[in-house]
Amino acid sequence: MYEKLISRVSALKLVDQERNRQDSKWGEQNHPPEKWTSILGEEYGEYCQAVNETVINNADKKHLGGYDNMLKELTHVAAVAVGAMECLMRNKEKWGI
Repeated sequence: MYEKLISRVSALKLVDQERNRQDSKWGEQNHPPEKWTSILGEEYGEYCQAVNETVINNADKKHLGGYDNMLKELTHVAAVAVGAMECLMRNKEKWGI
């Protein structure tokens, strides 16, 4: 159980660091839900590409696969999802949802 806790804390720390990086780069983002869907889909697509390049081991795109790239892209997916959640919570009343 201790190892599970360590890996969860480590994963959440990576997501938090990525959220901080995104906020530093773009500032507070208040996109409507449909725009977040596009952003999240793009990040998920990059994770899928990293998995495919790892499994297929495509020689000309090898730099897009591997453990590090899969972890990086999953971190981006999670951080964008958190960013979308933060935005939704900030704008609930403004958007009337």
